[in-house]
Amino acid sequence: MALVKQPLRVAIIGTARRSGYLYGPLLKALPDDVQLVSVWGRSEESARRLGEQLEVPWYTHLDRLIRGTAPDMAIVSVSYDANGIVGLMAVEAGLHVLLETPIAHRLSEADAIIAAAGRHGLKIEVAEQFHRRPAEQIVLQLINAGVFGRIYTSFNDFAGHGYHGVSVLRSYLGFNVKPAKVTGAVQRYELAPHWSRLANATGQRIETQEHGIVEFESGQLGFFHWTDVGYDSALRWWRSSRFMGEKGMGIMTSVGLDSHQWLSTLSPDGQVPQFINVERRYERVDGGALIALVAHTQDPDHPTLTWENPLYTRGRVMGRQWHDDEIGVAGCILSLVDAIRFDTQPSYGPYQARLDQEITLAYRLSAQEGGRPIQLPLDPAAQMI
Repeated sequence: MALVKQPLRVAIIGTARRSGYLYGPLLKALPDDVQLVSVWGRSEESARRLGEQLEVPWYTHLDRLIRGTAPDMAIVSVSYDANGIVGLMAVEAGLHVLLETPIAHRLSEADAIIAAAGRHGLKIEVAEQFHRRPAEQIVLQLINAGVFGRIYTSFNDFAGHGYHGVSVLRSYLGFNVKPAKVTGAVQRYELAPHWSRLANATGQRIETQEHGIVEFESGQLGFFHWTDVGYDSALRWWRSSRFMGEKGMGIMTSVGLDSHQWLSTLSPDGQVPQFINVERRYERVDGGALIALVAHTQDPDHPTLTWENPLYTRGRVMGRQWHDDEIGVAGCILSLVDAIRFDTQPSYGPYQARLDQEITLAYRLSAQEGGRPIQLPLDPAAQMI
């Protein structure tokens, strides 16, 4: 039965790195909504280590965790390859779940998770946080208000890998828009020796570039670009996403953590771009917690649009200074909490996550077959290659 006033009891299923450094602290920072009650791991050593770190009981048997701590929901945070298997296990155990990305590697695994949740009357959210970050949220608010008119094309220019990048470009067009056909190209290239930040090593590197074109039933287009050294190579320093619409366009770029937005409509005379100013409002004049993003559009129908940080606690001298990615991930958690409490659907959910994975799989399949356009939907037995 949905809980309205009491925080929902949460178990972390899995001992991946994000369990300790991200999910544990986030859950403890949301005491009005969630209470971390236990953790589960495959091995006794990893389960004990995480339980001691987060100061909660730890288990290696899921049934014992459920009997001992009675969680309402679980966050599944396991090794990349185990998402689908452990996600299904948690749902079959009767838990509402927040699943890490991707929802599963095989579409058939995703379908099994969704079907199990349907049988048990459970909610599923997926931790796709890119479109939930503040800078993306104000852009989506402007798009939804009609400031740019209909969006015709969107681009992921190395802003996120695979399903993350696909989700970004789909968010500008609208998650309700149905993809019809995908064409892809994947190539490998030798790079000059250089330092890898993630591996903390210097040497010769091979990059894999992935490119895809997504054609939607509505006639809209999505363009996806990615390099697998995009997160840690000085040779590939640029990250961007873009969209072009009926009445304007937007370009979001970043070099490391230095990010910029150019959002524009037309000047009243229709001759030059009229740029939208996005203001970040903080708790204090010299910083503190993020309160809101305010877009000053110069559009007479929507002169000012405001995205308010839902995690900012008003009335306190100083709120927690959430960084943008924490805000995005916390938004995933709260989406599931609200769905459970009020018996609604999560704001992103398993079907969108499955579709992002399906498109990713389709452009790779197209590349494998020499650039042959791939019609959607795919065979559910297909898997990542």
